[in-house]
Amino acid sequence: MEFVEGENLDDRLGKGGLNLEEFFKVAIPITDALATAHTRGITHRDLKPANIMLTSEGRVKILDFGLAKLHATLGSEEADPELPTQALTREGMVMGTVPYMSPEQVQGLPVDHRTDIFSLGVIFYELMSGDRPFKGATSAQLVSSILRDNPPPVTKVKVDLPNHLGRIIGRCLEKETDRRYQTALDLRNELEQLQKESGREESSAGSSIAVLPFVNMSPDKDQDYFCEGIAEELINGLGRIQNLRVASRTSAFQFRGAESDIREIGEKLGVSTVLEGSVRKAGERLRITAQLVNVEDGYRLWSNRYDRDLKDVFAIQDEIAENIVEALRVTLSPKERRAIQAVATRDVNAFDYYLRGRQFFYQMDRRRYELARQMYRRAIEIDPAYALAYAGIADCASFLFMYADSSEANQQQAMEASQKALELDPELAEAHASRGLALSLSKKYDEATKEFETAIRLNKKLYESYYFYGRACLAQGDYGKAVSLFEQAAEVRPEDYQAPHFKCQALEGLGVSEEELRTANREALELIKRHVEANPEDLRALCLGATAFVRDEQTEKGLDWARRALAVDSEEPLILYNVACVYSLAGKVDETVDLLEKAVKAGFGDTAWLEHDSDLDPVREHPRFQALIQSAKQQS
Repeated sequence: MEFVEGENLDDRLGKGGLNLEEFFKVAIPITDALATAHTRGITHRDLKPANIMLTSEGRVKILDFGLAKLHATLGSEEADPELPTQALTREGMVMGTVPYMSPEQVQGLPVDHRTDIFSLGVIFYELMSGDRPFKGATSAQLVSSILRDNPPPVTKVKVDLPNHLGRIIGRCLEKETDRRYQTALDLRNELEQLQKESGREESSAGSSIAVLPFVNMSPDKDQDYFCEGIAEELINGLGRIQNLRVASRTSAFQFRGAESDIREIGEKLGVSTVLEGSVRKAGERLRITAQLVNVEDGYRLWSNRYDRDLKDVFAIQDEIAENIVEALRVTLSPKERRAIQAVATRDVNAFDYYLRGRQFFYQMDRRRYELARQMYRRAIEIDPAYALAYAGIADCASFLFMYADSSEANQQQAMEASQKALELDPELAEAHASRGLALSLSKKYDEATKEFETAIRLNKKLYESYYFYGRACLAQGDYGKAVSLFEQAAEVRPEDYQAPHFKCQALEGLGVSEEELRTANREALELIKRHVEANPEDLRALCLGATAFVRDEQTEKGLDWARRALAVDSEEPLILYNVACVYSLAGKVDETVDLLEKAVKAGFGDTAWLEHDSDLDPVREHPRFQALIQSAKQQS
């Protein structure tokens, strides 16, 4: 055997876990070597830290290739005393070291290269958390843990790790081989991409910002939409910068009107800087003040006041963004610089109507969607080349089609408006996301997938791309893909409660363990409770929270929240549908079908969702429910 000078990974672990940079230096070469072996038909079958050497020159080497295979060839009848965890069973030969074995290995089932990928997952988990994912005082208990337990994500054990690394390791540890990475090359490529992204984030450590809604100082007190719109435009522009982490609109805007100290807000949002400002709009004159505050010490990094004409609002936004970038010393690529300087329209009146429409859209009910659509139309009348306004119209039509008015006219408008948005601006991520949603509602799923993937490529920080895509996959019953997309949506917008809620439905569709489902539901429930505390009138959050309470066996609490939502609006189709889901999970079968019939009659028309929503499984065999599905299909 080759003499390798250095220390094995087991010894290195005894000195403490690895940091992220060290992890990549070890994990990528290991996976690369394994990929090479697999392409030559070799499966290691005994991967463990003791078999991985870190040489004195800084190289990584995997030892004992073929050892397990050699034992199998020899057909040994008893365990080697030097390998105490090796054993034989009547069903088949079990080889390897138990803590690092895959489920198929410990059962003596046939194995292939994917068993090495599981073992890698165990090693990676231990490298980053300092602990093994599967435990037991005896070999039997350890085997039981490997077969049944779902360890907490490594990002829950060590919270400063990238969420995407948690997903990578979690996929390696899937019990079923078909749900793991299918090749070590795929795993290596994903690790390499994450290393690049982490390197960019590390190079701009501390570069994070929350943009608070600007305070309305105008004589006309109905200008809140305009003040908030300017802040949101800054959020969207800064959010396109790869090396700058920007708190989402939902996170930052929860402090609207709050008296909280800037440092307290920054700590709650996990950002190093906060931008606050005010707007005074009087006729055609505009005064905007803005200041960037360092959270750590409360000192201003930059501030300015702009007294300009209203038509200069776009130039002011550009200047603020440029000054933030300079103050934070963030390096921009040419593409990013163009992105923060780009504006969707140069007409301030069109912009004004667009901001009004967006404010209505966020309120998420039938009447507000209609009002938003009217505002977007006015914006387009003023500026016919306003691609974002066309995307807004498409989204209004799509949401109305899903939740309030499943008419052919809405479906057609969603298709036409999204197509027009793309014609006007083929590089607009929002337009591709809107197009994907419209196509998915027309059940053109392959085309929708291409649009969603394009939107993600154009803007990896656009929440709607992942969220709409995840909903489309859930509606098709593609639960595994939906889980991944909802996780990515939650990574983009960590405070969001919708993606984690629907992730639970996808997990249930996958048939995961009760423990895993309960954990995911409780995480979603905590987010919903925090949101409702800050937004007590949000009926959608009340409904989804009611569902989460029932799933958590807090049925009376769930029913109470559902009744609260119905008491505010008992005619809104989406409210009726969501409360029906609560009643279904609570075992109220007839009441569930009553509400569903009322929801469909009032305009709820997402038949694909009706067909695949796991919340409705308790009533799926009910004759009236089946008749309702049939009727809805005929109308769609």
